[in-house]
Amino acid sequence: MPHPLETAAHPEGLERVVIEPVSRVEGHGKVTLLLDEHRRVQQARLHIVEFRGFERFIQGRPYWEVPTLVQRLCGICPVSHLLAASKACDPFVIGSARIPPAAEKLRRLLHAAQVLQSHALHFFHLASPDLLFGFDDAVPHRNIVGVLQDERELGLRGIRIRKFGQEVIRILTGKRVHGTGSVPGGFNRPLSVADRDALLHEVPQIIDWSAAALNLARDLFLANHAAHSTFADFPSLFMSLVRPDGAADLYDGALRVSDAAGLRVFDQVDVHTYPQLLVEEVKPWTYMKFPHLRALGPDRGWYRVGPLARINNASYLDTPRAEAAREEFKAWNHGKPVTASLAQHWARMIDMLHCAETIERLLNDPDITSTDLMGRLPAGQAVLREGIGVIEAPRGTLIHHYRVDENDLISYANLIVSTTHNNTAMNEAVRSVAAQYFDGRALTEGLLNHIEVAIRAYDPCLSCATHALGKMPLQVELLDAQGQTVDLLLKHEDGQIEHPGHA
Repeated sequence: MPHPLETAAHPEGLERVVIEPVSRVEGHGKVTLLLDEHRRVQQARLHIVEFRGFERFIQGRPYWEVPTLVQRLCGICPVSHLLAASKACDPFVIGSARIPPAAEKLRRLLHAAQVLQSHALHFFHLASPDLLFGFDDAVPHRNIVGVLQDERELGLRGIRIRKFGQEVIRILTGKRVHGTGSVPGGFNRPLSVADRDALLHEVPQIIDWSAAALNLARDLFLANHAAHSTFADFPSLFMSLVRPDGAADLYDGALRVSDAAGLRVFDQVDVHTYPQLLVEEVKPWTYMKFPHLRALGPDRGWYRVGPLARINNASYLDTPRAEAAREEFKAWNHGKPVTASLAQHWARMIDMLHCAETIERLLNDPDITSTDLMGRLPAGQAVLREGIGVIEAPRGTLIHHYRVDENDLISYANLIVSTTHNNTAMNEAVRSVAAQYFDGRALTEGLLNHIEVAIRAYDPCLSCATHALGKMPLQVELLDAQGQTVDLLLKHEDGQIEHPGHA
């Protein structure tokens, strides 16, 4: 369908253009542009217009319910929330002890399958129509149906890769969406030898298909290199989890932040100290918060997370074909971090290949069929009342932070979701594309799609990312027929009400 487009006069004499909804993303959002009389873009913003509030309504619930509750945030990446919450709640069961090796390997297997299927969904179903057919292609054709019509085998491969990832999830959790499996303290169901062998039989083909998808993503980016490398290209910081040796790790590790030149800004930051590293800012025109590095402030301290950040930050990847692809990616930009937003797709397919190879390695691990899956509280050690779980979700770093009271009920919850980390970056991408392509030009559907292409590069999960209940500033304006403010009411972040009255 064509873009729903609204244009209207703005009280300051600017023309207001609204793109609503942003299509081919998970959740609901809109973009507003303010154009002057010469049709130059004066303001461009991505607004997240839905609200979830999980941070508040899980308070008062027993902690053992939380992992299965919070995965209802999303039907695309529920495993990410299940695992982050399980890690955060582990200390409430086993104190500072670690879960058994077999349980961690099952969680890693589950997580790799989650990232694999999510990346396949995004690349083949949501992003490939733009990359294959062009941003200005006819709307009825620029979708997954068009892909299946023109590139049938490619579209089917995407479906099959995602199906394999979902089958791993089903076997490990009982359901393809919103299963269990991972619980505070470990894992509650073993992997049978028969299921392990069945998955091992399929995984070599999945690896080959993932490698082919990677080659396609690389070739599509390089085929139109001049345009793609400058589209929504801007310097930024990058944040992701790495191991002590600098290898990328999707399940565990410490935080690394690098700048656009590849220099380490922070490295090996303990995830439990994230409140000292990060601060979240709220703004009155969106429900999604704006995290940034506390030491650098909101103007210089914003960053990107996700596949591009992981590949830019990693000292290496621990599977052979993905590592060779990472080296090629880095060599393309002479060893420096890649900053173009459309390079996200290339990086995402390196990520997907890494997950496919990781699945094969884990399935061949003797521990993977062990039944020793639940941790135990060491003698003389008390359980903890605070837990922080951090993983690399498909879209980037995901933080779950909980406290429990003396009755084991959640008394505090803070979620910083991958898409939230990317909020400033997505707004910067919208501004960059608007300034590059819109200034002085008549608006067309294809031109508007350029904005959406920039947002889709980050694969945002918008419904996951809106949790600022109780912290949102609110401004209510009463306007007259000429658009002039006649009354004003302000609610500040601390809850204080201000009534300036007539402006």
